[in-house]
Amino acid sequence: MRARATATLLPLVGLAAFFALWEAVPRLGLVNPAFLPPPSVLPEAFLRELRSGQWLAAVAGSLGHYLAGLALGVGLGIAAGTLTGMSRTAEGLTAWIVRVLRPVPGLAWVPFAIIWFGVSPEAALFIVAIGVFWIVYFAAHGAIRGVDRDLIELAAAFGFRSGPERLVTVVWPAAMPGILVGVRTAIGQAWMAVVAAEIFGVAGLGQRMMQASTLLATDIVVVYMLTMALLYGVFDAGFTAFQRWMLRWRA
Repeated sequence: MRARATATLLPLVGLAAFFALWEAVPRLGLVNPAFLPPPSVLPEAFLRELRSGQWLAAVAGSLGHYLAGLALGVGLGIAAGTLTGMSRTAEGLTAWIVRVLRPVPGLAWVPFAIIWFGVSPEAALFIVAIGVFWIVYFAAHGAIRGVDRDLIELAAAFGFRSGPERLVTVVWPAAMPGILVGVRTAIGQAWMAVVAAEIFGVAGLGQRMMQASTLLATDIVVVYMLTMALLYGVFDAGFTAFQRWMLRWRA
């Protein structure tokens, strides 16, 4: 019981110390408050944004880009990783394509996103999906490759001889822990991609942060930074619960 209480309190103590230090730095004049606003001014800034309707509009816009881009990137990543993980031929055919495209950062695709889709939600969705795809692809590919071959042979012995049957009954369940780790990583990466996708004019949290920064409204910038942190925390906690449910057979 004591260990559990300590494990619960320590993060809260650390967070309180962090906010106390943050409050002290601008208050003591170590940093200009215009460049680093203290936490105590953030509730008022948040209420201004909330009353104006801009906070809700920005959150709604970013959630649309985030969820659609995440779903597309995860779906394509799992599909491609499964294909190359199960087929040496597919892996060989795509090996150099992967080597060429993987190092290209998501921001490098912004010009093409604008050319192909214009300054639109579809462009933001594309950037988010690109940022998510490679994480999930490599997680799925590695997890599929790591499945014990004996399990596949055992499934064949019990009559699951076709590829789709083995995939659904053996390969995916065995690879699921590794795939889910990649998806959880992608949940965080997708928020980073959202900001990159919105700074060129698509409505959302990133665009609102850029607008506030041009006016040196750093309190507004921090409000949106914390908003993204909160949203990520909610999605990560929800996915962690889903992950435990999916892998309940390991308990």
